[in-house]
Amino acid sequence: MTDPSPHLNSAPEDGRTEERTVVVVGAGPAGLTVAALLRAASVDCVVLETESRRFVETRPRAGFLEEWAVRELQRRGLAERLLERAESHDACEFRFDGERFRFPYGELTGRHHYVYPQPLLVTDLVREYADVRGGDIRFGVRDVRLHDLDSDRPAVSYRCPRTGERLVLRCDFVAGCDGARGVTRDAIPPERIRIARQDDGIGWLALLAETPPSSDCVVFGVHQRGFAGHMPRSPEVTRYYLQCPPGDDPENWPHDRVWAELRTRLGAAGAPPLTEGRLIEKRVLDMHHYVVEPLRHGRLLLAGDAGHLTAPIAAKGMNLALHDAFLLGDALAAQVTRGDDSGLAGYSAAALRRVWDYQEFSQWLSDVYHGVASGDPFRAGTTLARLRRLFGSPAAAAAFAEQYLGSAAAF
Repeated sequence: MTDPSPHLNSAPEDGRTEERTVVVVGAGPAGLTVAALLRAASVDCVVLETESRRFVETRPRAGFLEEWAVRELQRRGLAERLLERAESHDACEFRFDGERFRFPYGELTGRHHYVYPQPLLVTDLVREYADVRGGDIRFGVRDVRLHDLDSDRPAVSYRCPRTGERLVLRCDFVAGCDGARGVTRDAIPPERIRIARQDDGIGWLALLAETPPSSDCVVFGVHQRGFAGHMPRSPEVTRYYLQCPPGDDPENWPHDRVWAELRTRLGAAGAPPLTEGRLIEKRVLDMHHYVVEPLRHGRLLLAGDAGHLTAPIAAKGMNLALHDAFLLGDALAAQVTRGDDSGLAGYSAAALRRVWDYQEFSQWLSDVYHGVASGDPFRAGTTLARLRRLFGSPAAAAAFAEQYLGSAAAF
């Protein structure tokens, strides 16, 4: 449980205090990338994570990386294993009206996606920051609190999991990278930020199947019974999604029901049969989104899901987290090493431009995925018109490919 008003409280005087330059809260893709960039610039920092190293390195999450993000990781020396092991995809497939429609975005753009599950990327980033570069990362910390954010020397305190002692890290900046359920966003006084929210009123049953992919690419099934998705993760594991009521109980979806619905919703003329296998994960995700504006309060800067959440509809979340991290890591390094505060001054606006662009595409794609199953004949008809246009108009295809792949980023 967090302090109800952590932004009002000074750091405890009875705790042991350390002086640091940057405290990064959260060891996900955003936090670890920020920390790696700071370490490379010889900026003193420490990463705090409430979970264990094993947990963050095995937690199932996203798997699609846009090409610009991989190139940026590569430029910064963070993509060696990724480039050795990731698969590249240059096409996806839509199935609707009982037919298959392949969308070759690689041919249209000369670019592609990488498939690299987030746990593998996190494992790589932890290894690079902690094991290779000798960075300070503290797993399993408890009761993280933020203090004195309006001062020039804010602090982050936590309880040591071994001794129960409260430790205080006094610093210049705090990077809030602790996700949607973390404490850093809640440390900002509510009158200092605006949180824009959107609830789609739709659930997705997220599944991991211990079975080889049944197609060489991502497949989107647009069906009157609801959306279905097929996403290759590795030669042995496939991610599936099934539209369901929001808040549904995963136990309502036994093995046989899951595979029957997947066969129905992904069925199309000439489609190969699904390769069934053991389901190793079942959880329901409610499709909702939010954006925090601005992403900065005093010496606290938010990145990744701490500052914005995009439902997995368009596979943008991990890419946005990395975009934030590149901007924030560079800006903090410039401020600390050269006294250049221009990057920090412009961080929130620069990050939010891409956030809102990806949110808009996610909403558009949500309409396409779910319109046929909405029960509204008019909405179903316009949804099918959008899909037919996508495969009949070069201009529509080019616009979709650009948004699907993400625009190249400049840093």
